[in-house]
Amino acid sequence: MHCPVKELRWRRRKDARPSELTAAALDLFVEKGFAATKLEEVAARAGVSKGTLYLYFDSKEELFKAVVREGLLPLLAEGEALVDSMPGSASELFRAIVLRWWEMVGEGPIGGIPKLIFSEARNFPEIARFYADEVIERGKRLFVAVFRRGIDSGEFRPFDPQALVHLVISPLIMRVIWKHSLDCCGVTNVPVDIYLKEYLELTLRGLRSDAQ
Repeated sequence: MHCPVKELRWRRRKDARPSELTAAALDLFVEKGFAATKLEEVAARAGVSKGTLYLYFDSKEELFKAVVREGLLPLLAEGEALVDSMPGSASELFRAIVLRWWEMVGEGPIGGIPKLIFSEARNFPEIARFYADEVIERGKRLFVAVFRRGIDSGEFRPFDPQALVHLVISPLIMRVIWKHSLDCCGVTNVPVDIYLKEYLELTLRGLRSDAQ
């Protein structure tokens, strides 16, 4: 007897598999690194066969790219939309983007990906180039847009946004890398909320014009 309910459940399960595979891959990439993660381990953690994994991803590199696109690109798109739609000062916009980034990246498993990239980039230049093009460069453009708003309005002092963006992003990236490395040894003594508060205060004080 034909059972449409069972058929629907099967279709839903099949449709859900790519996201289940990327979730399992993210966990393993963060736990073991890119080189040490095996596709059969990803399939096993997702509860499917290795053959099923190959229906969706033909290599570990493509699976990694899917993890990044699923976990980080929507956040960048959200930030870009915020630049276009959020009224108010550039300082408020900067603060909103930083805190949202930490909420989604710093507090989530996807925050382990920057550490992976920094530690394995030389051995896997293809994934490093992909990450640089699709995440780092896009993130830099997002911050540059915020800087330009502040400069144009007179809220921020005149400076070269392209040069300064590296100085602004680096403390955030370093803190998330630290979280996925030395935090396990109890090295960090500054709670994250205080770190972010002081980072925002220090950065915005340096960006604002003398009139602010």
